[in-house]
Amino acid sequence: MSEPTVAVLGGNSPGKVARRLFLSTRPKFFTASVLPLILGSLWGALQASQFDAVAFSLALIATVCVHAAANVLNDVYDDATGNDGPNEQRIYPYTGGSRFIQNGVMDIGQMARWGWSLLVVGIAAGLALTLLKGWMIIGFGAVGVALAVLYSAPPVRLSGRGLGELSVGIAFGTLPIAGAAWLQAGTLDWFTVLLSLPTALWVTGILIINEVPDITADEASNRRTLAVRFGRSGTRKLYIGVHAAALGAVGAIAWYGLLTPWCLAAPVLLFGLSVKAAGAIPTPASEPEPLRKAIEATLGIHAIGTIWLIGVAGATLWFGT
Repeated sequence: MSEPTVAVLGGNSPGKVARRLFLSTRPKFFTASVLPLILGSLWGALQASQFDAVAFSLALIATVCVHAAANVLNDVYDDATGNDGPNEQRIYPYTGGSRFIQNGVMDIGQMARWGWSLLVVGIAAGLALTLLKGWMIIGFGAVGVALAVLYSAPPVRLSGRGLGELSVGIAFGTLPIAGAAWLQAGTLDWFTVLLSLPTALWVTGILIINEVPDITADEASNRRTLAVRFGRSGTRKLYIGVHAAALGAVGAIAWYGLLTPWCLAAPVLLFGLSVKAAGAIPTPASEPEPLRKAIEATLGIHAIGTIWLIGVAGATLWFGT
């Protein structure tokens, strides 16, 4: 996929502006927040024996807007701190940012205003959800917004302190699943947290492998990601460990009877795929194609694994099996 250019995305007509704004949010990655929301909602509906479509719809709007805001603001702060501009080893569109700022499609001020506007819309949807479901939503929302902004915003900049991976696991795993389950059932327990762990770990694996092509640029801007700290060899071991933990979490889900033992079928196969993908992590930066395929495989692991759990939970909800 080619990077965005002014020739393709420039222009001031309403259609071109809307297309430019939409694509700047990197919408192809919204599955990372939408799929966990669906899984949590089905799990909560399973506990409550009913599904609240209005609450789900508001949560979907809030979640997607905050996710989009995080993507846009991450571009803003990574450009301001010197991460994305000089990144010559990026693997577009997976690493190195959206390139909207660097390629002159939108300037940093436009991106910043757009990011904060998206965040305001997400907060507004969250406030509507609060009126519907109660003040507990404020807690979930505050954590989500804080992680969205502080992931890349200085001086906190969680992504540069070796905490970005944990933040992403919470923001795109535990938080949406636990929050969505609470919206449907009105309760929150450790079993719900356990259910969120596979998705949280799978999405953490995405970030870990995405950090590998950016090691040189991150080092230059003092962004101490886990890939920077561990190097390519250590990151390979960490990546496999994260996926092994995800498989173990699915095993625990089956052990405690949260879902049928069949929930292990796809994750076992996906773990094998992760081991194969890990082999590309130590490859030299001059040979990016194996790593590109490994990144795409990791995205597939997260999507397929979460969809599988959604299917198992959905079958349990509707068919009792």
